Amino acid sequence: MIDKLQFISNQTKGITHLESIQIALDAGCTWIQLRVKDQTFEDVLKLAEKTKILTDNYEAKLIINDFPIIAKEVGAYGLHLGLNDMTIESARKIDGNDMIIGGTANTLDDVVNRIKEGADYVGLGPFRFTTTKQNLSPIVGLEGYRNIIRSLKELGLSIPIIAIGGIINEDIEKILETGMFGVAISSSIINAENPGNMVSQIKKILC
Repeated sequence: MIDKLQFISNQTKGITHLESIQIALDAGCTWIQLRVKDQTFEDVLKLAEKTKILTDNYEAKLIINDFPIIAKEVGAYGLHLGLNDMTIESARKIDGNDMIIGGTANTLDDVVNRIKEGADYVGLGPFRFTTTKQNLSPIVGLEGYRNIIRSLKELGLSIPIIAIGGIINEDIEKILETGMFGVAISSSIINAENPGNMVSQIKKILC
């Protein structure tokens, strides 16, 4: 099962990945993606093990970004692969067919390729500029979402597509109107005055 609200971990000068995940879990998020860049395999593994304990305590789903071996090692619910990571087919050889595997996309061709690869869902973005990701792909925006969803219908293709990249609460209704399945959010939840209220509002919109 793919959640319509997906939280992406974030580390800044003022907050660690684990702290950001704790905020999201306390706020009511049940899909947690651990997205760690520029750290060693061993460091990410240790962080993933700690995160798995946290998510298990909240009965939440843990998704590991980029590291199929770590996803298998910690018994994660799923794996998310970026555009420049290994193919989903290769990841399946490591993690098997039962693990949920999603992939990033930026264009219609990316989405079609993800479907052909056997992805369970697609993260499509960025919706707008975001500081949480380096080497940002071209902005997709509402019109981009609308065009891609329309083209997929014309091709007879369907997959849950999650909007990602700089999304705030006020964007969600308009994003859903384009036919998108759900949203992935990070900073808006972490930085909210009351993250619990924020998540409750988002879930009501996504219902």
